[in-house]
Amino acid sequence: MLLKTFRWSFAVTALGLALGVWYGGWTAFGVIAILAVLEISLSFDNAVVNAGILKKMSAFWQKIFLTVGVLIAVFGMRLAFPVVIVAVTAKKNPFEAVNLALTDKDRYEQLVTDAHPAIAAFGGMFLLMIFLDFVFEDRDIKWLGWLERPLAKLGKVDMLSVCIALIVLLITSFTFATHAHQHGGTHADKAQTVLVSGIAGLITYMIVGGLSGFFEDRLEAEEERERESDRSAVVLAGQAAFFMFLYLEVLDASFSFDGVIGAFAITNDIVLMALGLGIGAMYVRSLTVYLVRQGTLDDYVYLEHGAHYAIGALAVILMVTIQYQINEVITGLVGVVLIGWSFWSSVRRNRALAEAGEGAAEAVDTARVP
Repeated sequence: MLLKTFRWSFAVTALGLALGVWYGGWTAFGVIAILAVLEISLSFDNAVVNAGILKKMSAFWQKIFLTVGVLIAVFGMRLAFPVVIVAVTAKKNPFEAVNLALTDKDRYEQLVTDAHPAIAAFGGMFLLMIFLDFVFEDRDIKWLGWLERPLAKLGKVDMLSVCIALIVLLITSFTFATHAHQHGGTHADKAQTVLVSGIAGLITYMIVGGLSGFFEDRLEAEEERERESDRSAVVLAGQAAFFMFLYLEVLDASFSFDGVIGAFAITNDIVLMALGLGIGAMYVRSLTVYLVRQGTLDDYVYLEHGAHYAIGALAVILMVTIQYQINEVITGLVGVVLIGWSFWSSVRRNRALAEAGEGAAEAVDTARVP
């Protein structure tokens, strides 16, 4: 099962490292390996969240996620996205941006770094909305009951998550964004840029998340009653799966922002960056499918909680990095610690259930303490 799920990741790893040696020798080999590890460590929580969504989709759409989705993730976000950033911020056409990335790497890195406030605001708001909608939902299983119970009660207030996200964006715009970090250690006032980008991230979440949720609700409602024909059911399932797939891709894009920006701390060579981050993206994709097929989220019920708390932490970190530089190791460790903590809590829960019987599940979850 492990070899079958990760076989394409292993193949891409071998090919990517071989291309790295051919392109830049053993130094490039080491840089690619470091970038791959960086991407995996920063995106492990992404895999857990993706698995929670992907398990609702058919085997066909899971294959689409591993094929078309990987092409979008590797070539779209890890290769084309940095070029698009330069093209938009520097007002250059894509061909000039590609030429700049290949011939003047220092200038290319400077332009991408200067665009970081807009990227961080967009991705931070999108991830913050995912976290807020999760913690404000009343769930049967609670990990940190002392915190999640009162938040679930607050979640009954309509549009509360949107209001909180907008308040966070306003505070960020008038604090961190007024002294935004730029290339070379300088600072600039990016309040307007951050405000517009953050609103764009919020709108993107509401459109994509709203459409996927709408069709998912329709699908669940249709399953509760007899379908009139098989054809109508297939069309409805296709619509629901398509928008959930679109939601997954936007989610992956938001997660990849910190990886792409963090990669410049290691290299400003776009070829090495694409190879290293692409290898890491393949492992994140394969890990997502592995979690689904193994039923890991069903066995370790607090993993999804830990991943969403890691998302919330990453959203805050992205906002803070508008003004301050934060080492990528810290960003990765925050996610690893939260997911590791939730995994250990799940193991303890399973042990308690094994000793007390399945009927004790609710009592175990109710008694959760930090």
